[in-house]
Amino acid sequence: MQRVCFSLNVRPDKLEEYKTRHREVWPEMIRALRDAGWRNYSLFLRPDGLLVGYLETSDFEQSLAEMKRREVNERWQREMSQFFLFQNADQSMADQMMVPLEEVFHLDS
Repeated sequence: MQRVCFSLNVRPDKLEEYKTRHREVWPEMIRALRDAGWRNYSLFLRPDGLLVGYLETSDFEQSLAEMKRREVNERWQREMSQFFLFQNADQSMADQMMVPLEEVFHLDS
């Protein structure tokens, strides 16, 4: 199982609405994530907008590709794009910026 951590930046003026949207994730989006192999998926948000995501999956690239094929993901990404600060003009969807961070330590149970 791959452990994947990534970071994104949420616009500071959109933090509360971002949190509200994630209290109401569409059931079909949750189903799509599960079907695509996303497990133990969590998002953590700092007051300055730093968003850290963590998930476990058997193959992250395959899981991303599976989500990209799903219409519900395209709708979700389009709606959520307003919340993010993008690094360059070519990026318009948060899932395009999900670059795994290097794991430098892990303590297993």
